Amino acid sequence: MEPNPLRLKLENGETIYGTMTQDSRSPSISLIMEQAGCDFLFFDMEHGPNDLGVVTDMVKVCRLTKVVPLVRVPNDEYHLMARILDAGARGIMIPRIETREQVERIVENTHYPPVGVRGCSVPKGHNNFYTQDLWQFTEEANRENMIILQIERKKAIENIEDLVSVEGVDAVVLGPNDLCLSMGVREKDYLSVLEPEIQAVLDAAKKHNVPCGIHVGNLDWLIEWQRRGMNIIAYSDDIAFLRSGAKAGISKLREAKSQENG
Repeated sequence: MEPNPLRLKLENGETIYGTMTQDSRSPSISLIMEQAGCDFLFFDMEHGPNDLGVVTDMVKVCRLTKVVPLVRVPNDEYHLMARILDAGARGIMIPRIETREQVERIVENTHYPPVGVRGCSVPKGHNNFYTQDLWQFTEEANRENMIILQIERKKAIENIEDLVSVEGVDAVVLGPNDLCLSMGVREKDYLSVLEPEIQAVLDAAKKHNVPCGIHVGNLDWLIEWQRRGMNIIAYSDDIAFLRSGAKAGISKLREAKSQENG
């Protein structure tokens, strides 16, 4: 198995940048995001319309680029995590994390023996369909694949020390929208209200030497949390990019026409 570039960058103290595709069904999205300068791309299977077959094809193309394919799985069930890793995702992000027991089960189900109980088939997308010595491959996969916890529940904040201290957790990424709902925060500027909770996650992650990030469309907040030490920066998504790009151009055209008509 090839080394995971994201791991190498994080271990070298670098910050990694990427985004999420929620609605695109085209494998070309990886080529576009490579040109945009992304280090990684989350393929969303929690809220996106894409099934395993579609995401598998998108991951295959992504592996041919400099962008590292990650997948947000819909749940922490074994078949939802193991099969997408078989398909070639270099890591998965699991939503709605709350307890240490849940995290321990996730680590067990996503790692091969002797660490966990994941079943093995070597020549799949995760190894570019090459054969390889069984034990060499499983040791490399256990080392290189990334298990990312999405922190988006009040209970996760309360248990954050327990969550990030589980061996086998490779990163945590905050989901402010769901955290806002879980905390009952109704203020429009909910990112400011949630600042203490977000800081608590970052502090716990630093304490246990676990990379920490956030996924949000607010550039000012991404810059601020990057300044504070977050090193996984996930900016916006394909829907927002398409909307904002089209809106900017159409608005400028309408404005020019209006000025022309005096």
